[in-house]
Amino acid sequence: MDRKSLIALLEKYETPDASERPFGSLFLSLLTHPDAFQRHHLPGHITGSAWITDRYGKFALLTQHAKLNKWLQPGGHADGNENVLEVALRESTEETGLTEFDIIESGIFDIDIHTIPARDDFPEHLHYDIRFLLQVDQQMPLRLTKESHALAWVELSKLSELTGNNESIMRMARKSNRSF
Repeated sequence: MDRKSLIALLEKYETPDASERPFGSLFLSLLTHPDAFQRHHLPGHITGSAWITDRYGKFALLTQHAKLNKWLQPGGHADGNENVLEVALRESTEETGLTEFDIIESGIFDIDIHTIPARDDFPEHLHYDIRFLLQVDQQMPLRLTKESHALAWVELSKLSELTGNNESIMRMARKSNRSF
């Protein structure tokens, strides 16, 4: 996947969820900038993440993000890599220790634009996140890294209370229920 194929995927991407529909044109606009995949590009840049479920689609693997202190799906910066599926897989391995994923579909599973708060070393900015649906065996051992306070397999019915009803997470849960 490169920028051109990502643009083609976004142009064809359809979502059943009204909260996600406005994002497509904003992604396409961002992708006209040569630095769209670089973390220094402001006001925002492309990131890649993975919605990881167990084989039965009953649980999702979340990380309690160390910097944001929120329960989220694994993911992160592209750092120049235009293959956002590779980015999502790399970040998932870095954040969970897992190395064997089943890619449920190579197309886009979800897109989201969300604000990342300012830190001492970087201003507030936007993540234009492209998400992919992956599955793994829930019995595979997880490895906690410095990027997370915790990792947990969370039953989809319990996501709302753990994530503070984060609409982005809840949307992916709704979509993953349709995938099984």
